Amino acid sequence: MKYNFGAGPGILPQEVLLEASQGVLDFNKSGLSILEISHRSTDFEAVLAEAISLVKELLEVPEGYQVLFLQGGASAQFSMVPFNLLDESNKAAYLDTGVWASKAIKESKLFGETVVVASSKATNYNTIPEGYTIPSDAAYFHITSNNTIYGTELLTYPESPVPMVADMSSDMFSHAVDVSKFGIIYAGAQKNMGPAGTTLIIIREDILGKLSRKIPSMLDYKAHIDGGSMYNTPPVFAIYVSMLTLRWLKKKGGVNAIEKENIDKSSRLYTEIDRNPLFKGSADSKYRSRMNVCFVTHDPNHEKPFLDFVKTKGIIGLKGHRSAGGFRASIYNALPVSSVEVLISAMKEFETLQK
Repeated sequence: MKYNFGAGPGILPQEVLLEASQGVLDFNKSGLSILEISHRSTDFEAVLAEAISLVKELLEVPEGYQVLFLQGGASAQFSMVPFNLLDESNKAAYLDTGVWASKAIKESKLFGETVVVASSKATNYNTIPEGYTIPSDAAYFHITSNNTIYGTELLTYPESPVPMVADMSSDMFSHAVDVSKFGIIYAGAQKNMGPAGTTLIIIREDILGKLSRKIPSMLDYKAHIDGGSMYNTPPVFAIYVSMLTLRWLKKKGGVNAIEKENIDKSSRLYTEIDRNPLFKGSADSKYRSRMNVCFVTHDPNHEKPFLDFVKTKGIIGLKGHRSAGGFRASIYNALPVSSVEVLISAMKEFETLQK
C-alpha cells in the first residue's frame, strides 16, 4: 500500500477515483467516455452546473459573485488579476510570503505600480509578516493563503480597505472562508479539489470593468462570465472530477467537518515533530500550515536515511521542495488520518534505530 504525501497533484478520495474511472469508460451510461463527450452536451452542462452549485453551497458564496472554471492554473491568474484590475491610473498591493507570492508580484509589475506591503523573504519565508499597512488607494490587495514550499498558512485574514485577492490553491475547501471578504479567490484544482487542468475562480462582479484598456478575450474575466466558463472548450475531465470531489466533501459534512479532520491530522503530526529529538519544524509555530507540514532533521546526515526508510513503509512524496530541503508532508483533505499515523509510527521507529 502507498501513502501519498505529495504536494501536488495531491491525493484524491478513492471513491472519486473509482467513479471517475467508470466515467472514462462509460459516462452516465451514454456509451461514450467523459473524455469524448461534447462540452455543449446536456450531460456536461449538468456536470458544470452541479460543480458551480456545489462551490456556492460549500463556501456559502454571496450574491454578486460569479464562479468560473478556467484553465492555465493559478499561474495564469498571476497575470489575469492585474490585467483586469490594474493600469497606470492605480496601483496594486501584495503580501510576499513565498515563491508563489513573489511570482504573482513579478507579473503584476508588468501592468502597473506594485507595492509590496511586507515580506518574510529575509527569514526564508518561515513566517507570515505582521504589522503592515494596506494602502487605501490600491486597486486590490493580494495574499497567498497557504505557502506550500515553506509550510506557512494564513488562517485568519487581514481587514483590507480595498478588494482582497487570494491565491488559495493549496488550502481551498480545507476550512471555512468568508467569501464576502474577498474580491477574487482563485485556486488550482490539483491540491484539494481535483486533477490538474482546471482553476476555480470566485469573483465579485462589481470590481470589473473599471479600466479603459482592452483585454484579450481569453484573459478577460467578463468574457468568461458571459460565456459561462465555456468561452472556449473547457477542461471537461478536470471539472468532472472536481465535481465528484465536491460531492464527496458535501457528503462528509462540508468544509466545517473537514476542517476538524485537518486540525486533528496536522496537530498529531506537529506533536510528533516537536516530541521527536531527531526532527524540528521549519515554520513559525504561529503560522504552521495544516496542509503542508514542513520539517527537517537536526542532523543533516539523517535526511537521506530517513527518506530511504519511509519508502520501505510505502510512504511517498515526503521529500521537501528543492529550494527548501528537508521534508514536506502534504496532508490534503483526502488524506486519511490513518496515513498520518503511519508516518508518525515511521518517525518513532526511525528514532529507535538511531539509538
